[in-house]
Amino acid sequence: MATARFAFQAPPGRGEEFIFELTDGTLIAHAREVLSGDERSETHVGGRIVKKKAPYNPAFSYHLDPATISFFEVNSNTREDCDASPHYLEDHLDEAGGAFLPGGYWGSWDSKLTREVKA
Repeated sequence: MATARFAFQAPPGRGEEFIFELTDGTLIAHAREVLSGDERSETHVGGRIVKKKAPYNPAFSYHLDPATISFFEVNSNTREDCDASPHYLEDHLDEAGGAFLPGGYWGSWDSKLTREVKA
């Protein structure tokens, strides 16, 4: 199984990165297309949160389940109830999955892929 890790900033430009892991070859290729600039519409990252620290993302006490990650475009059909910054989610992690981030799905509208994380 292919595995690759990527980082995004949300909001961009603050220097704080959230690292996530992809295990699907199609999504890994998509992420690389976003980074190269070949993909310009579905560029934001979303997925179901797991309330457990991942060794590749030590700055946060949660991570995204690789099996649930997708890329999306922000438009009028994008769910507002899934938007939050990584640090806001960290500060309100105990509330996630209820009225805040229903079903535990997080899709940061401000997410901007910044790099592929090399091992």
